[in-house]
Amino acid sequence: MNGAVLLALSCVLFYLAYQVYGRLVERVFGVDPARPTPAHTLRDGVDYVPTHPAILFGHHFASIAGAGPIVGPVLAAQFGWAAVALWIVLGCILIGSVHDLAAMFLSIRHQGRSIGTVIESLMGYWGRMLFLFFCWFTLVLVVAEFLRIVAETFVEIPAVATASLLFIGVAVAFGRLVYKGGLSILAGSFIFVPLTFACVYAGTLLPLDLVTLLGCDVATARQIWTVVLLAYCFAASVLPVWLLLQPRDYLNSYLLYAMMALGFIGIFVARPVLNLDAFSGWHAVSPLSGRSDPLIPLLFVTVACGACSGFHALVASGTTAKQVDSERHLRPVAYGGMLIEGALAIIALIAVGVMSQAEYAAALKTQGAVKLFAGGIAGFTDKLGLPHSAGIVFISLALAAFLMTTLDTATRLARFTWQELFLPREQPEDAPPAAAPAPSAFRAAISNRYVATLVAVAAAGWLLLGGGAKSLWPVFASSNQLLAALTLLGCSLWLLRHKRPLALTLLPMLFMMATSGAAIATLFLRNLRVWQSDGFRAGGVMTLTTGILIIMSVALVAMGAVSIRQTVKQPVKGH
Repeated sequence: MNGAVLLALSCVLFYLAYQVYGRLVERVFGVDPARPTPAHTLRDGVDYVPTHPAILFGHHFASIAGAGPIVGPVLAAQFGWAAVALWIVLGCILIGSVHDLAAMFLSIRHQGRSIGTVIESLMGYWGRMLFLFFCWFTLVLVVAEFLRIVAETFVEIPAVATASLLFIGVAVAFGRLVYKGGLSILAGSFIFVPLTFACVYAGTLLPLDLVTLLGCDVATARQIWTVVLLAYCFAASVLPVWLLLQPRDYLNSYLLYAMMALGFIGIFVARPVLNLDAFSGWHAVSPLSGRSDPLIPLLFVTVACGACSGFHALVASGTTAKQVDSERHLRPVAYGGMLIEGALAIIALIAVGVMSQAEYAAALKTQGAVKLFAGGIAGFTDKLGLPHSAGIVFISLALAAFLMTTLDTATRLARFTWQELFLPREQPEDAPPAAAPAPSAFRAAISNRYVATLVAVAAAGWLLLGGGAKSLWPVFASSNQLLAALTLLGCSLWLLRHKRPLALTLLPMLFMMATSGAAIATLFLRNLRVWQSDGFRAGGVMTLTTGILIIMSVALVAMGAVSIRQTVKQPVKGH
C-alpha cells in the first residue's frame, strides 16, 4: 500500500463525512444559527467573547491537537497499519467528531457552562460531583503521561529541551508586548513567529544535555526534568492566561500547521510504501512491555485521541463554547477540528508504517514514539531538501511544544475542575453564572487556585515518581475513552429528554463504554498480577488507579441508567 494513497483516501472520506454526516448531526441536535449564543447574551469581554470562526478554530485545534493523535497511532501500529487506519477513519467520523460537536452544543445551550454542570442538569448533583472527579482524575493522568513523554524527549533529544525553554521566553515576551505593551497582533506575529522557528536552530547549537552537563545517568536526568516540568506546570496554571497560555497557543499553531504541511507534502512527494504488516492478528506483542496485547479492546484505547478523546469535551465545553459567535460554526470548529486531527493521526501512522514489523518494534523500544515519528517525517522531508537532522529537531520541537501546551491546558483544566467540585448546587438555568451563593471559608480555601493547582501537580508527580510510569499511556488512554463514553451518555440523555433520535450518540456510547471498560478491566488485572509478583512500586500505583476508575465509571453508568429510566417515564421538552 502506498502511503500517499492512504492519506488521500482518508482525507476524501473525512471531507465527505464533514459535508454529509456532520450536517446530519446538526439536524439531530437542532443547531439553530439564528439563536443567540452565550458569547452574545453573556458577553463580558473576558470569557464570553464572540470570535471569528477562523480564529476560534485555531485556538480550539491548538488546544485539542497535542501529541495524542501522534503518540497513540505510533504505539498502536503494533496491531498493523490497516487495523489502525480503519479505526482512525471510522472512529473520527462516527464517534470522535460527533462527541466534540455534541459536547460544545450542550455547553452552548447551558450558558457556556462546563460539561460537568450540564451533567448535573441531567443526572443530578451527585452525578455532577462524581463526573467532575472522574474528569479531574483523567486530567491528572493526562498531565502525568504527557509530562513523562516530554521529560524523555528532553533526555533523548537535548536540542528540544533548549528550544522549548527558549520558546517559553518568546511566548511570555509576545504576551506582555501584545497585551500590555500596545503591540498589535499582526506586528507581533511578524516578529515572534520567526523567533519561534529560530528557537529550533538555537536548540541545535546549544543542546541542553543534562547527562553531559551534570555527569548523571539517563534515569537521573529524566527525574530532574520531571521535577522541573512539574514546577513549570504549577506556574503555568496560576499565571494569567494572557501571559503564557494564549501566546503559546497562538505561536504553537504556526508550528503545528508547518509540521502538518511538511508531513502532508512530504508524503505526497516521497510516496512511501507501507512495509508494516496490514494486520498483525488478534494479538500483538508489545515492543515496550513484551506482553501479548489483544487487539480488542486495546487497539481502540491505544489510538486514543486519534479517533476519539474525552479530553476534547473539557476543552469544547466551558471554554471554546463561550467564544462561539453562531451555532453555524459548531460544525467547522468542533466536527471539522476532530476530522483534521484524524488526518494528523493518519500522517503519524504512515511515518512509522514505512518500516517492517521488526524494524518498528526495535526502533520503538530504543527510541520512543516521539523520536520515531520525527525520524519518519524527516525521512519524507528529505525529498523536499530539508536536512534529515534539522527535520528531526524541528518535528521533535513541534511535538514537545504541543505536549507542553497540553500540559498547560490540562493542568489549568484540572485546577478549574477541582474548584468546580466545591461549587454549590447548580442554579436555575435562567440565572446568570454569577448568581451562586458565596462559598464557605473552607470551600474558598480548598478551591484556592494555588491549592487546586498544587493538588493536581502533586497527584501527577506521585503517579510519575511513585512507580509504574511506563504503564501510564494505556491507563490514560482508557480513562480518556471512558470520559468520552460518559460524555456521550450525557448527550444521549439530553436527546432523550428532548424527544430526538438517539442512535448518533447512544450507539457510539455503548461501543466506547464496552471497549474502554474492557480495556481498563484488562489493565487492572494485569497490574494486579505485577503488584502481587513484583511489589507495590511495580504495579500497585496503577492497580489502585485503574480500580478507582472502574468504581467511578460503574457508579456513573448506574446513575445514567436511573436517569434514563426516569426520563423515559417523564420526558421533558426543552430548548
